[in-house]
Amino acid sequence: MPRSQRAPLAESAPTGAARTSFLNVKGAAEYLGLSSQTLYVWRHRRQGPPSFRMGPRGRVMYRREALDAWIHEQECADSRSNPALDPLNAQPQRRVNSGA
Repeated sequence: MPRSQRAPLAESAPTGAARTSFLNVKGAAEYLGLSSQTLYVWRHRRQGPPSFRMGPRGRVMYRREALDAWIHEQECADSRSNPALDPLNAQPQRRVNSGA
């Protein structure tokens, strides 16, 4: 039977899923809209999204779910996108006279 007519191997499905759930530095940078150098600097400073080393060569990898969670954390920590942190939404505070 020609190779093109054969059924795909069962092992090929997890590989495709793994490729979409893990990103290397270049893929993560493209996903976040940043440069690869920015991710390298953030990793060195222990900032930015969580990453880990994978495989015998120790390639730096990122989980797509971790990138999405990190983006959400950044949105929640920014006062422009989180009304609870916006100082303009806070109730005015009255000064207390010390009676001097």
